[in-house]
Order: sequence, then C-alpha cells, then structure tokens
Amino acid sequence: MLSIRSVVVADDYWLRLRLSDGTTVERNVRELLWGPVFERLRTDYAEFRRARARHGTVVWPGDLDLAPESLIWDGPTPDGNSGPPPARLVLRHPAGHVTR
Repeated sequence: MLSIRSVVVADDYWLRLRLSDGTTVERNVRELLWGPVFERLRTDYAEFRRARARHGTVVWPGDLDLAPESLIWDGPTPDGNSGPPPARLVLRHPAGHVTR
C-alpha cells in the first residue's frame, strides 16, 4: 500500500507529495477543504502551509488530515491496483535520468 512520505506546499493550494515508492505527484486540494472543520485552512493560507506528512498522509495542526487515497489517487483507491497514480509531475535528474 502506498503512503505519503513527504509533502511540500506549493502555491494556490497545491501539494507536492513524495510517495513510499519514490513517485512524486502534485495535487490541488482546494476542493477537498470543504466544511467547517477545514475553514481555518481555507481562510488562513499560513495555516494551510503548516502541512506535514505523518502516518502516511498529510496532516495539519488541530488533528486535521485528508484521506491518503484522495491525495494519492485523487479519489478512491483503484480496484485491485495499489500501484502508483499517473504522475502529473516529471522530475529530471541533473545527470539526465528521469524520475517519476
């Protein structure tokens, strides 16, 4: 099962996620931050930027988190497939190797 190992907060509610298999994906989570529990993250971008990777997902202070399957696959885990999601981001190694 894939998990989130690290997170980097980018602009406009984008998160760059490094997964346990080495894959890097980016997700815009603005639409996932609905309801009163996430109001603080929607209205105070400094609070949103406090995102950290813990327990295989992304968490914020105050016991807030998002389901890892929503972050990794942008929805429910695909049936019978725990492999990496399609990469939105392709990183190029300085030596010319491609990392996904």
